[in-house]
Amino acid sequence: MNETYVMMWIVILVVLVLVELLTMGLTTIWFAGGSLVACILALVGAPLWAQIIAALVVSIILLLTTRPIAVKYFNKDRVRTNAESLIGHIAIVMSEIDNLQNIGLVNVGGQEWSAKSSDDEVKIPAGTVVEILSISGVKLIVRPSVDHSINS
Repeated sequence: MNETYVMMWIVILVVLVLVELLTMGLTTIWFAGGSLVACILALVGAPLWAQIIAALVVSIILLLTTRPIAVKYFNKDRVRTNAESLIGHIAIVMSEIDNLQNIGLVNVGGQEWSAKSSDDEVKIPAGTVVEILSISGVKLIVRPSVDHSINS
């Protein structure tokens, strides 16, 4: 019976490692570690319930303790793409931004985007240079830029 459990954990381990290799998403590797521990427990004759609990506990501990470190080092060269790359850039207001009326349009990099002010109380007139703070849905969240003028 334990040989069956050992084989089961080896199959789970191999599948999880293959999924991780194919996706490189740092999602299944933690569970592969738990499966390895469960496989070792199966080899020494531990009951199935102990193997399952050990697999879950080890997986959760690995996930919580090593994932933040791994994400930091594996994603340090990640290049932001598409709209995400606009954060921190400047734009020019094409039509007044007024959150109350839900209007506003900016031009950034030759493209027009809907925009909202980061402060609901602040209307931003056309021609103002703004800084892009974030993106909410399809709208850029902006604030007037203090470091740039329209001539720079």
